[in-house]
Amino acid sequence: MSQHTLQGRVESEVTWFQRRDTLKAAAAWVAMGGLPAAMAQQRSNVVELVGDVLLNGRRMLPEQTIQTGDEIFTGPASRLIFVLGNASFNVRQNSRMTVERGATLHTVSLLRLLTGAVVSAFGRGSNRAIVTPTLTAGIRGTGVYTEVFAEQANRSYFCNCYGTVDMQAGGNKALSVSSYHQSFWGEAEPKAGRFLTPAPALNHTDEELEFLARLINQRTAWQIAGRTGVKDGRGYMEQRPPEAHPAVPRS
Repeated sequence: MSQHTLQGRVESEVTWFQRRDTLKAAAAWVAMGGLPAAMAQQRSNVVELVGDVLLNGRRMLPEQTIQTGDEIFTGPASRLIFVLGNASFNVRQNSRMTVERGATLHTVSLLRLLTGAVVSAFGRGSNRAIVTPTLTAGIRGTGVYTEVFAEQANRSYFCNCYGTVDMQAGGNKALSVSSYHQSFWGEAEPKAGRFLTPAPALNHTDEELEFLARLINQRTAWQIAGRTGVKDGRGYMEQRPPEAHPAVPRS
């Protein structure tokens, strides 16, 4: 498995894709035609539900369908994998988020993460964003990991694992173009006068993004390139100096 560093998370949260039941569920989802087939057959868009998940305040059942406008809450040792439009999501334990409507009922315009963490893969598109208490990420076609550290005054972590993202936090902006994990902190309080700062690569793996990308018939940047890069949070295949990170102020 790819190199990964954990901070406040346990190993099982980043190795979920190795579970036999998860692999069977994903294989069945792809074999049955993915989201278009699920919609045509009026089946659920949930790939896997583990543990206790609340949908709009009520316990969720695997056969239910997630729509834009819904609020999701995952309990301890729980998680939820689902596909909506051309995006796929793995919502980790102890997370609360809402998915807001785009052009249609099945198109995401905004994912609002209040607590916890979510791994996401998005096909190409525009006018989509992820919002946390301390940052906003404008999504194009990309794979990302987002986490809110409640014990750190809702300091937020965001990794543009591949693709292009417009980053903003507290008035600071940066264009993130990543080949291999470009990571940011959305600070609750400014650090050296800045709310958007560089971060290391934390709490997620290549394989998680590959798994989610496959659910929407996509491949990650490193799968397309046939190689992985330097997982230091700077976002490049090759080694780069710290100042190459777009959240570092330019003199």
